[in-house]
This record gives sequence, structure tokens and C-alpha cells, in this order.
Amino acid sequence: MKKLCLLILVLGIFRPVSGAEERDAQTIIRDAIDHWRGLSSYTEMTMVIHRPDWERSMTMRAWTKGQDQSLVRIVEPRKDRGNGTLIDHNNMWLYSPKINRVIKVPSSMMGQSWMGSDFSNKDIARTDEIVNEYEHSILGVEIIDGVTVYEIESVPLEDAAIVWGKEVLRIRADHVILRHSFFDQDGELVKVLETVEIAEMGGRIIAKRQRMSKVDRPQEWTEISVIFVAYEVEFHDNLFTQFSLRNPRD
Repeated sequence: MKKLCLLILVLGIFRPVSGAEERDAQTIIRDAIDHWRGLSSYTEMTMVIHRPDWERSMTMRAWTKGQDQSLVRIVEPRKDRGNGTLIDHNNMWLYSPKINRVIKVPSSMMGQSWMGSDFSNKDIARTDEIVNEYEHSILGVEIIDGVTVYEIESVPLEDAAIVWGKEVLRIRADHVILRHSFFDQDGELVKVLETVEIAEMGGRIIAKRQRMSKVDRPQEWTEISVIFVAYEVEFHDNLFTQFSLRNPRD
């Protein structure tokens, strides 16, 4: 009898989904991205790059508009102040005040580290690529602390120029992404973006602190923590331009 009750409990907490629910997988991911970015947003955050023998911290400001435009600028430390990243649709530019140049990032460099962190340029610039260039299916539904959590497998379409073999996301019903796992073409787990802390900020529940780490280097990781965020903010027309990247007015 105890075994039967335990089986019923397990089936109630984590269960397979029907075909009707599978059709909602893409919507769940889209809603999570929209929830995080909003129609527009302004964010102040810190990024900590941790290595076994050293640690580095930066303070940043970020602006987003829709799914395709964003601007990130380093505020501290002083030696990095003014460094910026601009994303406009599928294009990405970096600016360094030390050399006073705006450099377009070629596709061959999108897999390289962003600002020396465990995030790649591709991670920063991917916008809504995962929504439109993947096939999505819900693997299961789990209840954690009274909140429904969907586990979704996203496999790139055959003609999509995607480096990953698949990605697996765990997304709460309130649109917070708990975990985002990246697998190579052989199905091996390569890296994980995990939510460490959830909080209400800017009038909505969001992932306040997230950590990116690679499986083969577990002692190395990068955390991004939100200090302040405001949604549905109006920006001046030329904010997401190369001119603004080089000549900040904020």
C-alpha cells in the first residue's frame, strides 16, 4: 500500500504531457523571453567572473527594446568603463574607449568569450533565435514549492545554423527560467545557465541572480546579478546605434 501511494505521488508531481500540451512548448519559451525583457527595459547589474585563483567583478547598465535590440555598457571598474556591446537584430558590435573603435563581431567569433566571462558572444546576442529556429517539446511537468515547472527540449531545425545539438530548459509557470542546459551534437552536456535567486523586481518575478558554468570546468563560473530593473521604458530614437555605443549620453 505504501509503495502504491508513493507511485501515485510521483506520477502526480512529474507526469508526461499530452499532444495538446506539447503544442504550447514554443509559447512557453516565447512568454519567458518576453517576461524577462518586456517591450523595453533598463537594467543595472553586476557580473562576477570566478576562477580558482582569482575573481573579477564588473558593474553594467543594459537597455533592451523588443527582441532584437540591446545595449550593454560597463560602468565599473574604472579601467573598463565605457566598454560596450551593441546588438541590432543579427548584428553585434563591440566598443573599446582605449582604442576608440567600434568593431563588428564576425560570425566566426560569436562562440568566443564575452568580456572574459563564461558567456559567449552568441549567448549575449541570440535574441529570440531559440523560439524560431528550434523544434520544441515538453518532456514533463513538475511541481516545485507549489509552482508548476515545465521541462522543454529544444532541437535545432535541420536548416538552422546552430552549434548546439539540443537545449533543455526548465521554466516556471510564472515565466522564470530555472535552468538552461546546452548539449553538443553528440548529446553531451556542455554548459548550464542556472537561476540561483528569484525575486520580485520591476513589478514582476524574475531571475535576480544567474550562474553560467561549463561541465568540464566546474570550479569556473560567471554570475550576473540584477541590482535594479525597470520595464516598458521610453528611450531616445538613436540609443541602439553605433554612434550611441561610442558616445554615451546616459
